[in-house]
Amino acid sequence: MVPHMSPSNLEILAYEKTPLGDLCLRRRELLSRPGTVITEITLDLQLLMSSYITVSEEALADEALARHSGDSLSVLVGGLGLGYTAAAVLKSERVQRCEVIELFPAVVGFMEDGLVPLSETLGADERFGVRQGDAYATLRGPAAEQWDLILIDVDHAPEDHLGAGNESFYTEAGLLEAQAHLAPGGILAVWSYAESSPFVDALRATFKVVDVVPVAYENDLVAEDHTDWLFVASDPVEATG
Repeated sequence: MVPHMSPSNLEILAYEKTPLGDLCLRRRELLSRPGTVITEITLDLQLLMSSYITVSEEALADEALARHSGDSLSVLVGGLGLGYTAAAVLKSERVQRCEVIELFPAVVGFMEDGLVPLSETLGADERFGVRQGDAYATLRGPAAEQWDLILIDVDHAPEDHLGAGNESFYTEAGLLEAQAHLAPGGILAVWSYAESSPFVDALRATFKVVDVVPVAYENDLVAEDHTDWLFVASDPVEATG
């Protein structure tokens, strides 16, 4: 059944003011695809997340999982968005736990209130948890817990930050702090819409193995090809004996 939309083809599901601008959760029917309804999050009138194209958010999880051979994995995700990275993590039977840290309380509420497409799927998985907080502040703090995978999708890019104060994460000092939160053989993966040579240099100064993974796709809504970027870093455990 085709969802009923307003005459404007746009439905505002939630709207809230934040220190970083107006946060809006909206649902709209694509005028070029009658019957196709997508969900989007905007911040200060800029698109943050869309349910229409999610390939790179899912690839963030897939690329990290493919590089870790272990089982009973614990995964920390920085940034909930619409939940596609967390959902991709939970598709793996090797994952024992997936915890998400989300900066905006309202975004946590979107999921808990059933307003986003993956609300039911994530909420039904006992391995999933989400809490409000600052992922970067967590990684700067004491490593009370270590993770097999740490996946970060918070900023637009290493040089294009969502908020002030995030830039320290992308430095060698910030990465050393984050590295302490990884279990032996753990993997750090970071999403970006742009390449970043300075960030790659900082990663290579901190980790033994660094992969830069382009994720190319066609955005048929604007008839353009686009590439997002994943930075995947690790310190493989050397075999003994």
